[in-house]
Amino acid sequence: MEEMLENVAGARQVFERWMEWEPEEQSWSSYINMELRYKEIDRARNIYGKFVLVHPTVKNWIRFAKFEEKHGNVGGAREVYERAVDFFGEEYMEEGLFIGFAKFEEGQKESERARAIYKYALEKLTKEQCPDLFKSYSIFEKKFGDRRGIEDVIINKRRFKYETEIKQNPLNYDAWFDLLRLLEADGSLDDVRDTYERAIANIPLVASKKGWRRYIYLWINYTLFEELEAEDVDKTREVYKACLEVIPHKKFTFGKIWLMFAQFEIRQKNLDAARKILGTSIGKCPKPKLFKGYIDLELQMREFDRCRKIYEKFLEHDMSNCNTWMKFAELETILGDTDRSRAIFNLAIQQPLLDMPEILWKAYIDFEIEEEEHERVGALYKALLQRTNTLKFGSLLLTMKRALNTRRKLVRFTKKRTVPYNLIHKKKREFSVWKLGESLSRNTGVKKHRTL
Repeated sequence: MEEMLENVAGARQVFERWMEWEPEEQSWSSYINMELRYKEIDRARNIYGKFVLVHPTVKNWIRFAKFEEKHGNVGGAREVYERAVDFFGEEYMEEGLFIGFAKFEEGQKESERARAIYKYALEKLTKEQCPDLFKSYSIFEKKFGDRRGIEDVIINKRRFKYETEIKQNPLNYDAWFDLLRLLEADGSLDDVRDTYERAIANIPLVASKKGWRRYIYLWINYTLFEELEAEDVDKTREVYKACLEVIPHKKFTFGKIWLMFAQFEIRQKNLDAARKILGTSIGKCPKPKLFKGYIDLELQMREFDRCRKIYEKFLEHDMSNCNTWMKFAELETILGDTDRSRAIFNLAIQQPLLDMPEILWKAYIDFEIEEEEHERVGALYKALLQRTNTLKFGSLLLTMKRALNTRRKLVRFTKKRTVPYNLIHKKKREFSVWKLGESLSRNTGVKKHRTL
């Protein structure tokens, strides 16, 4: 009414007294509009300054900034946006404020400022808080960005997708792998390391090795990243140790981790640490893979006495493994100790339970044939016949005897032809007795079984 009576001062005094009660937003808008009708820009600016403190919402701060922009005060509008960012801080950030700020800078042809605002907001806000901000940034880069900027948008979009999948199911290890590959290709070292730590914190709920397999590959990739990309030896060692502490070795283990840890220590020229790791592994979880890896290490170091001790431990763990007996005997043969090799074979065939006895007997007979101990071969034949008379062993026995007879004839023939016997002895491994026996069995066919 005061305004209708053209008493502007009285109307202003009424509004001032009203504003002391901090009324609703519409009342403040009416006061501002009255001042604008009378071209009182400075008074309206002061009212806006009080208004955004009484009703501190992002919408009202943006209205204040647009007011300044509308009246040609670009610096004032930028200052309002900056005040708003400081006012809300990192704890109460909202994407709408940054979208408005960036679009303002875009309108002022300040594309670099706008890009910096978008990137700052994307770093500070979580993915769930800024879906519209990300869309606005994508549109902005398509309009003003170069190839690198567009690639960044695509990477951020994919990262947002993977983060969403992980949030829905933290045990989705495929999503973790995709995210880590993305970050390793175009991310900072700390960011990749932090993501690995987040990933390995999600331990599988099932107590089965199959359920843990994908999870363990996260640890493997983490160790390789620290060793090859970050080149941090101490951190790599810590990751290996942490992985071995997580695995429930009483239920199952992963030999690959033990062997990789030992190989890592060897690359650091720390042989004692590698031996300690492998010794601990066969003590906690004696798997054939771990024994073989330990034996291979000692063979490379030419520590044959250590190899013997490991073979003995291996056989104490599983005396039915024919392959282990054969490898042990083969080692002694290579080292030239035929007596030890023969003793190992004798001990092996005396075991009550063997997984592949026919292969073990064949290896023992081959060994004696190579040593040209024909009497021992005959004794082995008799011992084998006393143990079994099955068709499978009988076929093997017939083939071996024919092969032995053929070899004897070959030696006598070569002696008559004045070929040096030493040459035949030197090449005896090339003229394998078993191959001769196989060729005879192919020639005789079914008749072999009829004879048997």
